Amino acid sequence: MRWLFLTILSLAALALPATAKEKLTVYTYESFTAEWGPGPLVKKAFEAECGCDVEFVSVADGVALLSRVKLEGKATKADVVLGLDTNLTAEAKATGLFSPHGPVENVEVPGGWSDDTFVPFDYGYFAVVYDTEKLKNPPTSLKDLVDGDPAQKIAIQDPRTSTPGLGLLLWMKSVYGDKAADAWAKLKGRVLTVTPGWSESYGLFTKGEAPMVLSYTTSPAYHMVAEKTDRYQAASFSEGHYLQIEVAGITANGAKNPLSQKFIAFMTGPGFQDAIPETNWMFPAGKTDKPLDPAFDRLVKPVKTLMFSPEEVARNRKAWVDEWLGVMSK
Repeated sequence: MRWLFLTILSLAALALPATAKEKLTVYTYESFTAEWGPGPLVKKAFEAECGCDVEFVSVADGVALLSRVKLEGKATKADVVLGLDTNLTAEAKATGLFSPHGPVENVEVPGGWSDDTFVPFDYGYFAVVYDTEKLKNPPTSLKDLVDGDPAQKIAIQDPRTSTPGLGLLLWMKSVYGDKAADAWAKLKGRVLTVTPGWSESYGLFTKGEAPMVLSYTTSPAYHMVAEKTDRYQAASFSEGHYLQIEVAGITANGAKNPLSQKFIAFMTGPGFQDAIPETNWMFPAGKTDKPLDPAFDRLVKPVKTLMFSPEEVARNRKAWVDEWLGVMSK
């Protein structure tokens, strides 16, 4: 009978469900999780290290990301939010929905880093990218862009939903100040469309719908490395370029999940950072195991870095967006 008893125990064990793996839920933006983005590589590398399951939940762009977290509030399922930038960090902190991460090493971005809640994973400079086959004389300044030929269109993003869109808003404000509304009124005639996120506008650009698009100084590296073409280039602007530093943070709920802190530490190392240059097409903010492709040395190097503090953006974002909307909706 002993053999029968052991057989029954063995069958019972087989019938039990396998122990569920620990899970980490990361909210981010759509281009990060796209099959050509860094998400699939990051997921595979971190899951191999942690023996856990990573679930990415994506929205159109970074501003929409913060809006979703604020809407969900304390009930958010996110452990980590990845894809905000420094223009949103003060507002994000003010929600009380994020938890300090503690000391972080091995990050390097222009101007240094000392934030106790958010950790950078990449950075880049906003730029007007143009098609050299359609535009022989690209703008050489923001003023050139604003005052240029209305027949030469540009696709831009909405500052209410998109971090690049917000970046252009702040770029215009940093150059034009109190006269930004007048500048937007002039530029409006050159705007082909305003898309919710970066992917839509860049897709229109590469399909030939507009000769210019708001993107990054690093965008041409994709075309040079992946497509072996110099056709698409970034215009160098004499006033300088606005800096974007993209960050991740642990939510208050996520602080209870040990995987959150492990992911943030992983994010600053080669397992994550090696994926950034040639999938997110930005500069890595942490250590990589390999040097950047030589194409990155051929990119526009801004003559000046433009950037508002997170606190200044938080104080003025609504008013500046309302000013933009007042002009663009007429």
